[in-house]
Amino acid sequence: MGEYIINGGRQLSGEIVLSGAKNAALPLIAASLLTRGTVIHNCPRLSDTFVSVDILREMGCSCYFTQNVLICEPYGLNNYKISEELCSKMRSSVTFLGALLGRYGYAEIYHPGGCVLGSRPIDIHLDALKDMGVDIREEGNRVICRGKPHGANITLRYPSVGATENIILAATLAKGVTRLKNCAREPEIAELASFLNGAGAHISGAGEHEIVITGADSLDRCEHTLMCDRIEAGTYLCIAAATAGELFIKGLYPCMTEPVIQVLRNCGCIIKTGRDMIYIDAPPRLYGEIELITAPYPGLPTDMQAQLSAMLCLAKGESHIRETVFEARNRHIPELKKMGAEIECRNGCDFSIRGVNRLIGCEVSAPDLRGGAALITAALAAEGTSKIKNACYIRRGYENLSEKLRAVGAEIDYRESTTE
Repeated sequence: MGEYIINGGRQLSGEIVLSGAKNAALPLIAASLLTRGTVIHNCPRLSDTFVSVDILREMGCSCYFTQNVLICEPYGLNNYKISEELCSKMRSSVTFLGALLGRYGYAEIYHPGGCVLGSRPIDIHLDALKDMGVDIREEGNRVICRGKPHGANITLRYPSVGATENIILAATLAKGVTRLKNCAREPEIAELASFLNGAGAHISGAGEHEIVITGADSLDRCEHTLMCDRIEAGTYLCIAAATAGELFIKGLYPCMTEPVIQVLRNCGCIIKTGRDMIYIDAPPRLYGEIELITAPYPGLPTDMQAQLSAMLCLAKGESHIRETVFEARNRHIPELKKMGAEIECRNGCDFSIRGVNRLIGCEVSAPDLRGGAALITAALAAEGTSKIKNACYIRRGYENLSEKLRAVGAEIDYRESTTE
């Protein structure tokens, strides 16, 4: 499982170059099934991308990394089923459903795993696929889908990122036109459409409330350079703010993380932006007394709630956060309280955070990916040494975390656990 050892209290300073976006890489890897082959540059080497590669290999595809270049060849596919073991390892395994149906008209998966963030059903995905003519049968934890999708008019009851991606993948080679309304608007959706259009798809409106997909006969080979990770950028911004640091963060268009930038400015940070650069200079003590509400893009990302919570533990005054996306995205709070944070949690989704003068390093356990990032943030700002166990969660979403932080002055090491 692994653990991070952090000696906190150091003011960070320097430059961090962002990695490719995990949440964009995973649907692109699934989308490779629709093409004659793909080359994805700037693909992060993370446990989740390795699981996606394993899924393709389980199906008979050739798929391999050369440094941060991922090459996928769908020739040789002879299996349209994903094993329960691989499905259980990450939520995004469900995205292969749309790709398999779009190309082959058959798919068999298990309900996906991943971080425990509360109820995360896939019924929005399945209802949309039924509207596209797919026959779906559920046997316990297994989902069996038959039939090539056709164009349809679909309105999502919630702008689910995963469901939007699945419908795009299912519709790209479908007969007819698919109009998808109330869809997710995240930059990763536009990235998927750009990737597919580069291979010959006909997708318009990605990044808006309505996407129109006109089915193509086939897709060609595609070579694509992946966008950088906006959640990684936001995490390092929070770390800089919590440690009174000064960082240059390079590789991302600042507009993609504007809600986080605005929060940090309200907390007293000086932030300057360039075309693909964000500079932050944090004050010795942050100002709190702010209210945050998570929401789908372009709102404040739920994937940044835990890191912002950790940062606000050291801000003056009392701040409030309301989580509206995942009802169980609060499992980092007991761990932060072990370090001396003063947080009151009401109804699971509403937090009051009273800023303290200092946090104290101790042993804590990452409850999930972003909750683990929150503990990294707190530990870097805390006095003394922290041990963060269950580091496997954190390594799902942050490439070369220790190396990047050490390069800007942090004292952090990763080691494999010897007690688990």
